[in-house]
Amino acid sequence: MSKTGIDEKGNFSRPKPRGFLRNLFREPLEIGALAPSSRFLAKLLVNDIKPGSKVIELGAGTGAVTQAILNAGVYAKDLTLIEQNKEFVELLRQQFSEATVLQANAVSFRRHLAPGSEAVDFVVSGLPLLLFPARLKARLLAQIFKSLHSDGCLYQFTYGGCCPISRKLRRTLALKASLIGFTPFNVPPAFVYRITRN
Repeated sequence: MSKTGIDEKGNFSRPKPRGFLRNLFREPLEIGALAPSSRFLAKLLVNDIKPGSKVIELGAGTGAVTQAILNAGVYAKDLTLIEQNKEFVELLRQQFSEATVLQANAVSFRRHLAPGSEAVDFVVSGLPLLLFPARLKARLLAQIFKSLHSDGCLYQFTYGGCCPISRKLRRTLALKASLIGFTPFNVPPAFVYRITRN
């Protein structure tokens, strides 16, 4: 692992449900969050999702945001969860048995989708984009926008106040970002951005 907590292939570790604090103190740079997403953050991330939407969640973790997506009216059959951590994948498959749960590196998640998969309306990301090198971030965003309808959007949270996708990269990929909310009731407080095509 590099000092940023993510290697050149885009691998990073996430906290395990029962060993969250142990993992946080042992390898803090490899953990993308200080605590699981709060219900306040989950609500912000799904604010515009309509019943019947098709959704991909990247970095589904322990399922806090997943449940909010389903509560927004998304059918489990229209939800694909991408998670790299094996323990989390097993947990997600138990909790959300009707959703598609894939153990995969998010940077190359399209390789794991079924051939001919339909475009989706929303991608909801819990990935720590601030830790991604620019090249991997660009690769991930290209995959995301290949998976979205032309008017689809990415919802991304960050602990930094500014968008985790630089202006330069947004210009290169013809994307625009809008801050849609902030929640102080998260550890740490979080900002949510909507990313769309220009």
